[in-house]
Amino acid sequence: MYQVTINDTTLRDGEQAAGVAFNLEEKVAIARFLDAIGIPEIEVGIPAMGSEEIRAITAIKNLNLQTKLLGWNRAVISDIKASIRCGLDRIHIAIPVSGIQIAAKFNNQWRTSLQRLTDCINFALDHNLWVSVGGEDSSRADPTFLEDVALLAQELGASRFRFCDTVGILDPFTTHLKVKHLVSRLSIPVEIHTHNDFGLATANALAGIKAGALSVNTTVNGLGERAGNAALEEVIMALKLIYGVDLEIDTRHLLELSKLVTNACGANMQPWKAIVGENTFAHESGIHADGVLKNPETYEPFSPEEVGWERRLVIGKHSGRHLLSNLLEQQGIFLDDQETQAVLTLVRHQSTVKKRNLSIEELLNLVDEQRYSHATR
Repeated sequence: MYQVTINDTTLRDGEQAAGVAFNLEEKVAIARFLDAIGIPEIEVGIPAMGSEEIRAITAIKNLNLQTKLLGWNRAVISDIKASIRCGLDRIHIAIPVSGIQIAAKFNNQWRTSLQRLTDCINFALDHNLWVSVGGEDSSRADPTFLEDVALLAQELGASRFRFCDTVGILDPFTTHLKVKHLVSRLSIPVEIHTHNDFGLATANALAGIKAGALSVNTTVNGLGERAGNAALEEVIMALKLIYGVDLEIDTRHLLELSKLVTNACGANMQPWKAIVGENTFAHESGIHADGVLKNPETYEPFSPEEVGWERRLVIGKHSGRHLLSNLLEQQGIFLDDQETQAVLTLVRHQSTVKKRNLSIEELLNLVDEQRYSHATR
């Protein structure tokens, strides 16, 4: 149905998240992992940042991974020279295309920006580089100007054009319209790059793909500037299970990848994060747990093993008698109806006090407490 390339930018746009700084070993580990599960392309960083970034990118380049590596550059020839020093043979050149961006970065001199783009593409091609061009802030650009820039990039020899929703202002319907028009005007592939400022990054990425974009930018866990980017794991699983597009990526290790990046960030993951959050396959409420015990498909859209998770039944405020009995029977404890209700009352109280689920050890302590209380009456 779709021929889609994942271009993961965890090591570039992901690392640009406030407070995130990967060291060389972490960058290498993330790149290795992305390659190992079959991600076909990685935006590996910004060589122009300096010697440490060049050292990290060069180290990844020297791994001889199967994945294609792409360096991110401004429309500045010195940036491209830095990419060449890393040994990269594929680069991305970003150029502002909205009025607000051109005013801030080129003092409203749009002709100057286009000349810079022209010079950079020519320089890159003269050095036998594969070139992608990105329209920074495409979503707020004048549509005619955006089209002109994309056509210029194509005419000069760029191999792909990136449509960027840089400040995450689009909805899926508008994304589809804008990307579909751009796709209809270009003969080179269009790439969709989305941000999550309104919580729509993954939806917009999928809308761009539906509109004909053949490449999509993602980051692990949706990491990225401000509210982040389209999450790698969400885009892959949505394509696979909602649209039936199997990208031949080993999804069984998505949880492990998520944890690797989370640890490198030094930040906690929301437990309700889609696909990889701790609660994704955890069932507490009585109705849900009862359904899952009978047939997991009642409250799970796909098997947890598909992304490296395991199903968990947890006891808490919203749990029912059936789940409580099931968990206790796994521990070899069998209660009558009256005892079960008494323990359930204690569980609900303790869970409310502690503001969380209870561990099995805490549950067993409540059973002992209930039995002692009953014996001393």
